[in-house]
Amino acid sequence: MVRINRVYTRAGDQGETSLVGGQRVSKASPRVESYGAVDELNAAIGLVRTALVGSAAAPTLQPILARVQNELFNLGAELATPDAERRAGSPHIEARHVTTLEEEIDQLNTDLPDLRSFVLPGGGWTSSYLHLARTICRRAERLLVAIAASGEDLGDQAVPYLNRLSDALFVFGRWAALVEGESEPLWEPEKT
Repeated sequence: MVRINRVYTRAGDQGETSLVGGQRVSKASPRVESYGAVDELNAAIGLVRTALVGSAAAPTLQPILARVQNELFNLGAELATPDAERRAGSPHIEARHVTTLEEEIDQLNTDLPDLRSFVLPGGGWTSSYLHLARTICRRAERLLVAIAASGEDLGDQAVPYLNRLSDALFVFGRWAALVEGESEPLWEPEKT
């Protein structure tokens, strides 16, 4: 069990923070930036869950998004742990998490009309927040890809998980608009 009884420590006042294991790094390091983006994504999903209160989409999406928030916290902890041996004993993203997202995408996508253009973010509050979360997810994914390209070990499922999660958030946004009776805005290039 985690116990936090003090919010501030002053240990980061010089622009550094500690990774799991004690290694001190700059708060501007790519690894810190990556788990910061994952934390931002988690906060955006919190907005989605708040927007879902009273929505017809809530019974389906609330449990999925609650699980995803926990998975994202695990991913953040995984990213904050550079030592692979130490990381192996902690909660981490596994192939089963990616597979579950794929199953949820396939299930909800069957209800959706075929796309005839790109979707513009919108379609009600829930859908809008899901599209916001999707864009944050894509940024987090790009940060992880850059870290992996530099040779750092992130675990083998971190990038696939964020890639699939961004796809899921897109489908969830479309599905929420449909279930909530909102029109889905589509890109119309002639209207520029």
